[in-house]
Amino acid sequence: MAMPITTRMRIWVIAMDDFLIRALVAGFGVALICGPLGAFVVWRRMSFFGSTLAHSALLGVALGYALHFDMTLGMFIVSVVLAGALYLAERRKTLATDTLLGVLAHAALAAGIVFMAFLDTLRTDLLALLFGDVLSVTASDLWWIYGGGAVCLVVLIWLWRPLLAMTVHEEMAQVEGVNTLLARFLFMILLAVIVAVSLKIVGILLITSLLVIPAATARRLSKTPEQMAALAALIGCLAVGGGMAESYLWDLPSGAAIVLTATVMFVVVAAWPKGRAERA
Repeated sequence: MAMPITTRMRIWVIAMDDFLIRALVAGFGVALICGPLGAFVVWRRMSFFGSTLAHSALLGVALGYALHFDMTLGMFIVSVVLAGALYLAERRKTLATDTLLGVLAHAALAAGIVFMAFLDTLRTDLLALLFGDVLSVTASDLWWIYGGGAVCLVVLIWLWRPLLAMTVHEEMAQVEGVNTLLARFLFMILLAVIVAVSLKIVGILLITSLLVIPAATARRLSKTPEQMAALAALIGCLAVGGGMAESYLWDLPSGAAIVLTATVMFVVVAAWPKGRAERA
């Protein structure tokens, strides 16, 4: 006889295993940094760029395994190289940005698959890479998430005003003395860091959703950029908590459950009359 859901919830709350605690701590850490960064991703319409970085994860995993270092570091290196390649290609202005992203995304994914095919001894869960496996988070992963997240937050605070000026009007920001090329490049690097440390939570196919959906939800409820960044982080944390609970209670894939929880919140806020949303 199946255990009632209420009983399972009590057990989950009262006697959480270490791996569940690590999973929640990791998920909250990712949500806290994805919120502010996601606000700029939404404002600057860079969701495809996040997907491109995520597609490079397989190559990073294979690189880390082949060279015998942490796979998260491998993903970070490949993501940064990809961000740098896009930055240089954008400066040449020979192709539209979306075309460049399409080329880089599929080239990185194909290179990762080919590279992994040559590693006969590589044993990894491809489904976990594609959709995330937050329950397998280790103490080392927590160091990556919170260490990388803290650095990203410090840099983002420093870049906040230049990025806002660029988002409003890039040419005007240049006239006012903002180094737009440097700001754009550093923002790409920040996204590369977050994609690298977040993939274990929601996976290659879902990472962009954690950047975009909480920020898109917060946009309707916010009056200032700072409010939107803070609300996006809070909504991301709620999505992580709700998704983890759903994953435990109904034996669902954790990454997908987190994303679907965030999507439900987005739909509810989007369906709420605008006047009421603004008064809430």
